[in-house]
Amino acid sequence: MDLVVGIDIGGTKTKVGLVDRHGNSHGQTFFRTKEYPVLETYLIKTKETVDALINDLDDAPRILGCGIGAPNASSKRGTIENAANLLWKGQVPFLEKFKAIMPMPMRIMNDASAAALGELLFGSGKDMTDFIAITLGTGFGAGIVANGQLIDGYDGFAGELGHVDMTIGDGRLTGLGVEGGLEAYVSATGLKRTITYMQSQYLDESRFRDIAYNDLHGEDITRAAEEGDVLALRAFDYTAKIMAQALANFTAFTQPEAFVLMGGLTNSGKWILEPLDKYFNEFLLEVYRGKVKIIESGMPDKTAAICGAAALIWEKHK
Repeated sequence: MDLVVGIDIGGTKTKVGLVDRHGNSHGQTFFRTKEYPVLETYLIKTKETVDALINDLDDAPRILGCGIGAPNASSKRGTIENAANLLWKGQVPFLEKFKAIMPMPMRIMNDASAAALGELLFGSGKDMTDFIAITLGTGFGAGIVANGQLIDGYDGFAGELGHVDMTIGDGRLTGLGVEGGLEAYVSATGLKRTITYMQSQYLDESRFRDIAYNDLHGEDITRAAEEGDVLALRAFDYTAKIMAQALANFTAFTQPEAFVLMGGLTNSGKWILEPLDKYFNEFLLEVYRGKVKIIESGMPDKTAAICGAAALIWEKHK
């Protein structure tokens, strides 16, 4: 059986899996990225994780290569450069160092661009030529497909839409220091920050007044919204409105058929999606109204990022 190693490097977790040509995962796991602040130690842990997944299979597969999705990854240079949510700073020669301990065909790309390629090969984008994949995890990422081709950019950094200055709200800084940047509002981390902001703006009773910021999780906010917590509902509405304005602006660049959403924030379901849909159609230029969909990923939630990374290799074997 032919398989590809897919690795998604996130600010919180690194997800690793083995993916076949149809986008099916044959074993996946994760470890916490921040527990390995030294790159060399992180790479050894990653290789050990890959080896363990391969050894757990009943039959030895043929491994065609390894695809890696990471924030601020340059597909042209094989580097990760000044990633806001990772501990390794500067220009990190990731591919060169990883190939030295795990020799095989290998590609690296911005994680959201890899996710878009995964949607194009395995998910909701299989029947579309123009769409934008939006990843809503620790940060905000975007991968752009136009005329059936992934837009990678001159230097491999196309789609850094999370750091677009929206000049909104309370002027929060993104991880790259952009004041009022989209990622500071529309992400799992941004939603937590909005809960804190709402506590300072309104006097409503809320469970969050007794929860420290570091003890707050996205699932808590979703659960509170389901129970009618006023600050949770305000936070989702606030987040959705900012996101809708951004997506309406992005529509004018490539006129996508759809925005494909994935990542932790989408697990909030209707609390984020319903106000997003309402505001999005309000903000769209009239010429685009009714033509652009907002849909969820067509890849299984637990393996979407892994499949996206693996698509970097499978793209060459289709």
